[in-house]
This record gives sequence, C-alpha cells and structure tokens, in this order.
Amino acid sequence: MSIQGLFYIIAVILLVVAALPINTGRISLGMLAAAFALLGYSWDTITGTVA
Repeated sequence: MSIQGLFYIIAVILLVVAALPINTGRISLGMLAAAFALLGYSWDTITGTVA
C-alpha cells in the first residue's frame, strides 16, 4: 500500500468518526479528514515523485 492510500484511509476513518455524535472538544475531525485527503491527493506534487 502506498502512502497516498494510507492518507485516504485515515481520511475516511476520520470522516466516519466525525459523523458520530461524540464531543471531541476543540478538534474538528472533519477538517482533519479534509487535510489528510488533500495531503493524499497532493503527495506526488509535494514529494516530486510520479506514481
């Protein structure tokens, strides 16, 4: 599994947890999931590699 796949899996897990009716305090799990998804999407550009 690539690092991009890992970032996408983390993003999906965070989105599922964010949809649950739990109080996480000051941490926005939805925004954190979006950040991981964006990181996974742009990983090739950040590292300069070609998939």
